[in-house]
Amino acid sequence: MTSQNTAHSCTIAVLGGGSFGTALADIAARKGHTVRQWMRSEEQAAEMNCTHINARYLPEYSVSEKIMAISDLDVAIKDADLIFVAIPSKSFRSVVTRLKGKVDKALVVSTTKGVEVGTFDLMTDILHEEIPGARVGVLSGPNLAKEIMARCMTATVIASEDDELCEVVQNVLHCDYFRVYSNHDRYGVELGGALKNIYAIVAGLATALGMGDNTRSMLITRGLAEMSRFAVTMGANPMTFLGLAGVGDLIVTCESKLSRNFRVGYALGQGRTLAEAEADLGQVAEGVNTLALVRNKAQQLGVYMPIVDGLYAIIMEGKDIREVTSTMMMREQKTDVEFSVKS
Repeated sequence: MTSQNTAHSCTIAVLGGGSFGTALADIAARKGHTVRQWMRSEEQAAEMNCTHINARYLPEYSVSEKIMAISDLDVAIKDADLIFVAIPSKSFRSVVTRLKGKVDKALVVSTTKGVEVGTFDLMTDILHEEIPGARVGVLSGPNLAKEIMARCMTATVIASEDDELCEVVQNVLHCDYFRVYSNHDRYGVELGGALKNIYAIVAGLATALGMGDNTRSMLITRGLAEMSRFAVTMGANPMTFLGLAGVGDLIVTCESKLSRNFRVGYALGQGRTLAEAEADLGQVAEGVNTLALVRNKAQQLGVYMPIVDGLYAIIMEGKDIREVTSTMMMREQKTDVEFSVKS
């Protein structure tokens, strides 16, 4: 597909039956594109085709009647021009490997904000490994699915080294309530989306414990410092973290009770166990999966991440929350801003 025909109808496959995948499918279908949404559950797909509601994840909203929900992956991806992969990180590779040899000409975009256990691969790394030669991108930003479905003005970032891919995604998704910006720093955009989930858990904890606005402001800004410090060590552009996929996504995830990771942290702050918090949520909170991976990688690289260390001590080691926060405040004081533009 060339940039000259992106204004025409495309065939789009959305892999995943969750809330964000459904929101993207709804936007594309309402813009006149052919949209197939793959769901593991045949029952879920049949129900959505009948009621035009994703009852499990977005029960309050109707979706476009033009979305075809399908439980057969091969049918969903057949002749697709553009594929959005909205699968939780722990299942991402097992689904993507089924695309090998079947989507050679398609543009493939991950919307998953996570890191793979065992490899520390980001989702676009997996796409490159499992679909050799694929044209790959990542979509990330402050994008709460329920607000998108409510037509709240929202912006996101499509990141890829492939300018044409970025242009196609912008044309497919751009509408009066959803704006799509582009970025070439695919790694930074994707890493920002994965890292911010950790700090959303911390923000939920702080809110549940009755900590003040000063505290939340400190956690968000110091979290941004940690994120960018780690990401730059991994090869990302620090300026990416001043944009939608960095500070933008961090703010909404740390401040909104619609955020899955915030809600897990809030439940922990109320004294519930991690298992209870995740069971109540009913969806994947990627920050829990990402926490141990980032903490271990930071120790290997020698990256200073006291908030990550503190949350790890609370969740994984069962340390007292107030004791950990008190210890964090007594640690060595670092500089406020670590990256600057040289004149």
